[in-house]
Amino acid sequence: MSDRVTVLCGLAIAALSVAEASAQEGYRRPPKAVIDILDAPLPPAVSVSPTGEHLLFIWTGRYPPIADLAEPTVRLAGLRINPRTNGPARSTRVTRLKLLPIAGGEAKELELPAGKVSFPLWSPDGQRFAIMVTSEKGVGLWLGTVAGGPFVEAPGVALNAAVGEPVQWMPDNQSLLVQLVPEKRGAAPVAPAAPSGPVVQESSGKAAPVRTFQDLLQNPHDEALFAYYATSQLAVVQLAGGKATHQPLGEPGLVVSSDPSPDGKFVLVSRVKRPFSYLLTYSAFPRAVEVWDAAGAVAQTVADLPLQDKIPIEGVPTGPRSIRWLPTQPHTLLWVEAQDEGDPRKKVPFREAVFSRAVGAASEPREVLKLEFRFAGLDVFPSDNRMLVRDYDRDRKWSRTILASTSPLLGGEPKVLFERSAQDRYGDPGTPVTRTLPTGHRVLRTAGDPAGNTIWLAGSGATPKGDRPFLDRYDATTGKTTRVFHCEEGMMESVAAILNPAGTKLLVRRESPTSPPNYFYREPNHEKQLTETADPAPELRKAKKQLVTTKRADGTPISFTLHTPPGYKDGERLPAVIWAYPIEFASADTAGQVSGSPNTFTTITGYSHLFFLTQGYAVLEVSMPVVGPPASANDTFIEQLVSNAAASIDRAVELGVVDRDRVGVMGHSYGAFMTANLLAHSDLFRAGIARSGAYNRTLTPFGFQNERRTFWEAPEVYGKMSPFNHADKINKPLLLVHGAADNNPGTFPVQSERLYQAIRGNGGVCRLVLLPHESHGYEARETVEHVLYEQFAWFDKYVKNAGKK
Repeated sequence: MSDRVTVLCGLAIAALSVAEASAQEGYRRPPKAVIDILDAPLPPAVSVSPTGEHLLFIWTGRYPPIADLAEPTVRLAGLRINPRTNGPARSTRVTRLKLLPIAGGEAKELELPAGKVSFPLWSPDGQRFAIMVTSEKGVGLWLGTVAGGPFVEAPGVALNAAVGEPVQWMPDNQSLLVQLVPEKRGAAPVAPAAPSGPVVQESSGKAAPVRTFQDLLQNPHDEALFAYYATSQLAVVQLAGGKATHQPLGEPGLVVSSDPSPDGKFVLVSRVKRPFSYLLTYSAFPRAVEVWDAAGAVAQTVADLPLQDKIPIEGVPTGPRSIRWLPTQPHTLLWVEAQDEGDPRKKVPFREAVFSRAVGAASEPREVLKLEFRFAGLDVFPSDNRMLVRDYDRDRKWSRTILASTSPLLGGEPKVLFERSAQDRYGDPGTPVTRTLPTGHRVLRTAGDPAGNTIWLAGSGATPKGDRPFLDRYDATTGKTTRVFHCEEGMMESVAAILNPAGTKLLVRRESPTSPPNYFYREPNHEKQLTETADPAPELRKAKKQLVTTKRADGTPISFTLHTPPGYKDGERLPAVIWAYPIEFASADTAGQVSGSPNTFTTITGYSHLFFLTQGYAVLEVSMPVVGPPASANDTFIEQLVSNAAASIDRAVELGVVDRDRVGVMGHSYGAFMTANLLAHSDLFRAGIARSGAYNRTLTPFGFQNERRTFWEAPEVYGKMSPFNHADKINKPLLLVHGAADNNPGTFPVQSERLYQAIRGNGGVCRLVLLPHESHGYEARETVEHVLYEQFAWFDKYVKNAGKK
């Protein structure tokens, strides 16, 4: 499957005019002020050791050259693999690592091996970290320690990083479970010179709706390539005496996940099996879930799962799923099974059941808990065989957190601790904080009380004035909450990590509109700054932002963040860019809740809409709620989009900031879909920019986004919501941008190609830019610069300099 090349206006027209043919251009660059911001360094990411004793500061490379993206790639069953390395075609590259003891001491700069370095993986005891290094010969394993010194390579380890978890620490902290490229596997299968026959698919007469996926298998040769690149040999790498050796575990197979048991005696393995599908990605292929012993023999078969090709829309597969080890037992499994055949439309008293089973010949599955709604996750207490289980009701968008036993033998009634609208940000009690056990498995972090009842809850602290993050102690027995940390007004501060059981030692991240993010070590009556991040773009500090609230015509409250450019003077009317992404809400109350904060530090990266601030535009980041029952909210999707946009423009004009006659709209993915619809169904905007969207909903007939009805159940909704169907009404200039190698379900490049042709054929003004080798998000430096250039040129011509309507 070859990548398309960049094509501007005249794409796919058989008889190109001379003017159109000359529109084929090379990469262009935005103004120098924008280049300087792209070049500015960003603050590092921070990784805290499991013991809370060390920090790793991690700097990553941005904007690889287009030549990196142009490397050979095979696209198989939803995977994109570099055939040269047997690793992912795209991955983040670490460029610098620095180690800092939190309690005190000098930071150590760590010398990185040559090659493309992955994020470090801490050992559970916090004494070592592993990295993967991609070089010309493949993906290798290297190890570092908190003592500093150079990384050491594990000799003879050629990792298979194409799928699954290539590297995991074993519970003994002295060995690692790895996926290897099988020795002597030979050369990759060669495509036949001629096909051996047609590709045939057949339906059995049973309903099997599937969403539209990309990078699927297409023929027997693709099947052979998938089996070749995805087959791994599990092995255990032993660390002893400063040397690393490895021992194979079991036979090679299509391993897509593996997880050591807490006692290290077993490994939970999931293997893909044939027959493969040409309609689904590898995650839906038949698979065997097994427990292997230390010799690689199958100690227990957990599940033999068929092809997942008959899952109802918004449903789940039947049989065991979300299979995991119980962290507090040596080798006991937990999993979930649907009680409604995976169909959310069925009326049943319980949708799910949670089961447990110890590994052993005499053990049998035991039902632990029944759930009224769909399972949404669980966390286990470190003692006393208790867990927090979350379920979710899709019809009400309702979330519950339940305290329950991990063992049916202990009895006790489950207790609902929290229940609320999942979209109620103001009422969010926070997310339970977890920690890593010495075995490497994660459990709830308790707050040090003898009974182990008190846990930590961390949340964003949404308020009508913006987010104020918090950290609470919560007693799961009494329901008592004690606030330990609360962000002050006028800044943005959050707890990045709890460093001791009592929660008296915290790692805090702090920023403000004028101060970049920095980390602080905090304990009672003492605080120490750990980082000193410089402002990467001081000129942006002259840009201002404010949180604005208003109401649309039907009374639904909405909000937006209003950014004004450097040098803005009160009363000056500016050209404006509206940026938004539609989100469905079940009620107007939750739709109107404020998200985000005006107190964050503004950092602009990539091809962000905020770069328009450097060009003299105001930027409105608008909430775009679509309110209604989950089953039918899209019936008024168009009307609500237009109402949201109109109310936002009216308020910005009322504030004296925006020139009503010079407003553009833009969005990415579902935001691009929104943009095209706003141009088709309103006259609010002078122009639009739509990136990587889907515009013809008949090409996504089994649902999209949160639409659960099929095209055949709601053809009028699909038709009304499809900008392609209304291309004759798009009478304002539209810039379409799309990655030629888009890998997102539903947003195939043909969506932009066909909309361009429809607008062009109806006499509209449109420009299509296809980006070579780019996926749903754009990465290459040349691409990022070119997209910024295109965006500025389009809105400068059709918005900033447009004059009166």
